[in-house]
Amino acid sequence: MQLRDDDCLLIIDVQNDFCEGGSLAVPDADSIVPQINALSSQFKHVVLTQDWHPKGHSSFASIHDGKQAFDNITMPYGEQTLWPDHCVQGSHGAQFHPQLQTDVAQLIIRKGFRSAIDSYSAFFENDHSTATGLSSYLTERGVKRLVCVGLAFDYCVRFSALDARKCGFDAVVIEAACRGIDVDGSNDAARFTLNEAGVTLLDNA
Repeated sequence: MQLRDDDCLLIIDVQNDFCEGGSLAVPDADSIVPQINALSSQFKHVVLTQDWHPKGHSSFASIHDGKQAFDNITMPYGEQTLWPDHCVQGSHGAQFHPQLQTDVAQLIIRKGFRSAIDSYSAFFENDHSTATGLSSYLTERGVKRLVCVGLAFDYCVRFSALDARKCGFDAVVIEAACRGIDVDGSNDAARFTLNEAGVTLLDNA
């Protein structure tokens, strides 16, 4: 991929709880950290996202009687997958992976901090209308293309790339620098929806 000055690398949720030993560990997640670090040094613009849930967040299966992780429920904003407690504000699990180079980032977007609504995308909460401010930030800096890496491919990477297209940006996902949870074929479903939306999927950078 030929890098451009109007590119931004979006590093999504490379946090302890999504890595080995975490409460919502994505298979093989730790292996992508060296590649993400190598990429981040090449970009003029770098943004990180960080899941940042309060205790008792509505997406946690633990607060719903009789429900288990990965069950689905209906929330006022639509269908919601329930998760193990993860990335609780101020916890070790919410911290970035210790080997992830974060100093290169100009912005950290914290998401999921509203207790009543989950947030997969770097652009919007799961109601698809409450904005994080990322679109305006990128526009003001002249960014035209977003290059997405991180965790998890089939959830937060997927929805961030889709919303990037909705907000008028070109979007690329480097699959080699992502890992997915892959619940009931969700990796393949993500590839389909990303292709349909005009997101470029690359095996490697």
